[in-house]
Amino acid sequence: QVQLVESGGGLVQAGGSLRLSCAASGRTGYYLMSWFRQAPGTEREFVGSIRRSGGRTSYADSGKGRFTISRDDATDTVYLQINTLKPEDTAVYYCAARTSGGLFAPRDPNEYEFWGQGTQVTVSS
Repeated sequence: QVQLVESGGGLVQAGGSLRLSCAASGRTGYYLMSWFRQAPGTEREFVGSIRRSGGRTSYADSGKGRFTISRDDATDTVYLQINTLKPEDTAVYYCAARTSGGLFAPRDPNEYEFWGQGTQVTVSS
């Protein structure tokens, strides 16, 4: 079992920045850790991911240039840095973990076994 806890959200004015954290505990071995977000009335949207092996990152087109995912292996924490926040970034942000590799669609929420509770990001204009 893997437990994931997000933190770092809040109310921010457009143009500001936030650093979200996802702390993992329990069985922390994972193949891929990803960030998703979900705004009211929308489907859960892929934001970006980081692989355990090699730390390769991948981002949705909407986040490239503004979103940066990193990790601290010593504390089993994955981060999402969001710069130049826009009102359309307002959403609940979730981290998710997948423990197996193989062929799968990393942008599909159904591919992930473990989820955090989410942290709210609200961007005012």
